[in-house]
Amino acid sequence: MTLPTWPTHQPWPDASPPILTVADGVATLTLNRPAHRNRLHDEDLRTLLQQFEALNDDPQVRVLVLTARTWPHARVFSAGYHIGEFNDSGHAPLAFEQVPDALARVRALTVCALSGSVYGGATDLALACDFRIGVEGMELRMPAAALGLHYYPSGLRRYVARLGLGATRRLFLLAEATPADELLALGYLDRLVPPEALPAAVAEWADRAAHMAPLALQGMKQTIQEIAWGEDKLADWRSREALTQGSRDFAEGRAAFAERRAPVFSGR
Repeated sequence: MTLPTWPTHQPWPDASPPILTVADGVATLTLNRPAHRNRLHDEDLRTLLQQFEALNDDPQVRVLVLTARTWPHARVFSAGYHIGEFNDSGHAPLAFEQVPDALARVRALTVCALSGSVYGGATDLALACDFRIGVEGMELRMPAAALGLHYYPSGLRRYVARLGLGATRRLFLLAEATPADELLALGYLDRLVPPEALPAAVAEWADRAAHMAPLALQGMKQTIQEIAWGEDKLADWRSREALTQGSRDFAEGRAAFAERRAPVFSGR
């Protein structure tokens, strides 16, 4: 699939489905409905699924950053799924859970740059990333119980696997707004920075990840996720281990270490 990136010479529209840009092995997906707190429509979900598929097909992309345009007076990364998309029977035309599940399976390392508060389904979209960097002053709220909705199972499973039972119960069953410092303590956030420092913090992590050995990084990412979900795939884990031991990247890593230089990895 061709990678549908946004032309750098064109100004961004005021509102649109997520916009994809790629530079130096780092892809950036930006939610682009700031006037409506970046709520997610079915059009956005379909676009994200297509973009994930295209990114998986491009071996040059080593890191994916998920972020959002926000206004300074209303910093909201995403208000979650647009409730107006539900029909009278309570079903959405496109199952939201497909998107975070697909994001969790993206080959590249993923970093969510939480440029503001996050609500509803968007909290799971962020949690599906490998890392989350948040900004001071943000909050998280999961209103499913307050709306009368049982959350989809894969999202609950992801929360329990990553944050544990206690934190998941608190966030889902009380539906309280949780501030940034508590999100850091719970492990939902990996790092917390002032809003103006977010681009530099994300660039630092993305650059570091982009210079790791792709076979080792992507293999361990997948294995760690399978272990967290309680899956028993020892044969697959050993196969990934053996693949890296015989790779050009491992030979390059050993040579660079001996020569006291930075390695240049090819992903082979």
